[in-house]
Amino acid sequence: MSRITNDTESIRDFYVNVLANVLSSAVTMLGIYVALFILNVDLALLACALLPILFLWIWLYRRYTVQVNLRVRALISEINAMLNETIQGMPIIRAFNRETRTAAEFNEMNQAYYEGQTRLLRVNSATGFNLAAVLRNLFFAAIIAWFGWRSLHLESIVSLGVLYAFVDYLNRLFQPLTQIVNQLATLEQARASAARVFELLDEPGVEPEYGAIPRFRGEVEFDHVWFSYDGVHPVLRDITFTAKPGQTVALVGHTGSGKSSIMNLLLRFYDPDRGAIRIDGQDIREIPPQQLRQHMAIVLQDPYLFTGTIAWNVGLGDPRVSRERIEKALRDVGADRLLRNLPGGIDEPVLEGGSTLSAGERQLISFARALAFDPAILVLDEATANVDSETERLIQDALQVLKRGRTTFIIAHRLSTIRDADLILVLDQGEIVERGTHDELMALGGRYRQMYELQTKALGVTG
Repeated sequence: MSRITNDTESIRDFYVNVLANVLSSAVTMLGIYVALFILNVDLALLACALLPILFLWIWLYRRYTVQVNLRVRALISEINAMLNETIQGMPIIRAFNRETRTAAEFNEMNQAYYEGQTRLLRVNSATGFNLAAVLRNLFFAAIIAWFGWRSLHLESIVSLGVLYAFVDYLNRLFQPLTQIVNQLATLEQARASAARVFELLDEPGVEPEYGAIPRFRGEVEFDHVWFSYDGVHPVLRDITFTAKPGQTVALVGHTGSGKSSIMNLLLRFYDPDRGAIRIDGQDIREIPPQQLRQHMAIVLQDPYLFTGTIAWNVGLGDPRVSRERIEKALRDVGADRLLRNLPGGIDEPVLEGGSTLSAGERQLISFARALAFDPAILVLDEATANVDSETERLIQDALQVLKRGRTTFIIAHRLSTIRDADLILVLDQGEIVERGTHDELMALGGRYRQMYELQTKALGVTG
């Protein structure tokens, strides 16, 4: 975020202030040198000695400040990130008495930023206007001494008038030179910021391709799919299964078994390393991601709501989703029963992240959002994990009707919620170790039955 805000602002300052001043100063210096050569060639050549000094000046400044500027820009980004994280996690910080430690970590980071800025200020003060003034005075003193020494030896070089004009031009020459030197700090800050911004812009991306495609029938096939996030350690190994149109497929397994990775591939957040994923017989890599997701929807375990109203969060401002469709989606998931007590109903304002709503209300709104777009393929990633038993029953009742006509994938830890699934895939370390219906897997007496009985006993003890 800091690259988009602070760093781009620094680049803007370069174009608005630095570039204009440097170009105008360069033009002024060029004009003064032309006048000097017209006045006297020998004296003009003597004044040209300033140019290598200026280039050496800029080179030395960059050498001593480039790494400091990069570190300072990075620290600004880290400070902004820490502030954002601290504000969002304030309840946890207070609950675990982390105020003092968090403040110490912030002060440590802020002190590093202060030291970096102090170092830059010292370099700027040593190489800025003061050094330019000293250099100008030394240059004047050297010229006057040399001219005086030659005059005392009766060796006339130029007339007094030419000398006066030369000194005046030289004094004018130092004004744009000083302006250029004073812009070095901003110039290097812009260079450091540009390096960070272009590092982000150079990341490979995919050109979005919009357009309508026919609605999927909903047949999904994973054909010997392998996938790894880092290219070295596979998280999915030889995944093969087929979901028929209208079927409900449940993915179960311990944390890290690869359930969410399968859904990430289906939605083309990533592409498989080997194998193929097909929808209605077509490899999804042949379908642009934006078009692929037109007929797909996902409900995450931790839903995110935008600032606006409940109705807007369901329809996301899409003109294809009418008010009636939004209200129907909320009714189908049972959200109207929970939201009817809100003063504004479905037009109740929603703050950032839905902080004024309960976890169950946020989950129901997210569920209604997916249904409002009438997807052919529906993905539920722990959709009932953050709701109470009563809300879960509302969702389960709605799903029995809403799953008709669409292929549904359910990632679940609560095995009681997937008993009626057409196909249950049990994953372990990225592999499918068992598959079948609930009754078939219970009769098999393997890993699924162990997980189910363990949860049933835990619920019995709790009850």
